[in-house]
Amino acid sequence: MRVLLVEDDESIAEPLAAGLGRFGIEAARVATGAAALAAPPADFVLLDLGLPDIDGIDVCRQLRRVSDVPIIMLTARGDETDRVLGLEIGADDYMAKPFSTRELVARMRAIGRRTARPARRKAKDLGPLEIDERTREVRVAGRPVALTPKEYHLLVLLAADPGAVVDRRRILETVWEPNFFGRGKTLDFHVATLRRKLGDPGWIENRRGIGFRLVVPGA
Repeated sequence: MRVLLVEDDESIAEPLAAGLGRFGIEAARVATGAAALAAPPADFVLLDLGLPDIDGIDVCRQLRRVSDVPIIMLTARGDETDRVLGLEIGADDYMAKPFSTRELVARMRAIGRRTARPARRKAKDLGPLEIDERTREVRVAGRPVALTPKEYHLLVLLAADPGAVVDRRRILETVWEPNFFGRGKTLDFHVATLRRKLGDPGWIENRRGIGFRLVVPGA
């Protein structure tokens, strides 16, 4: 596993990188947000929030626009708002400093198990909707649909069993994380955005108080 460690404090970064190495994890370290955004793709990102150039929250947001790489935020901040915001914009977990390397590695492995994907099918066609899981491309009537990682995972989850209602808690724990405690409207916001991008609100049906299901409009 190759990890991108984004940490400007030498006294934290050096022993952490060495500790990860003892678990067989290679850590490539950068000290700024700009360097993190320019770094080659990694299998995991460990992201300090208190960076000297770009706030870690903004780095997380920009990474999520282009990648679904697992991200753990490392923070000395005691403000719950920062942690909640980070999770809502796409971080997979957070750890408050100081922390043990052993616990960090355990959390990384747990996230890895959760996000591991089965062998991808060539494509799934649902009427005019096509989801190609090899290339992560989505099309409606031949038109490419640009989705964020969260929107894509939400669509794939609903499309796995078209017509079946997927309850809200399962969606949050699958697409976001177990025991997700972000704002209550997070899921509704993503569903609304996904409906708009698919071009017809009829694609995703809301079962009030239960969850959502994917249906082919007019079918």
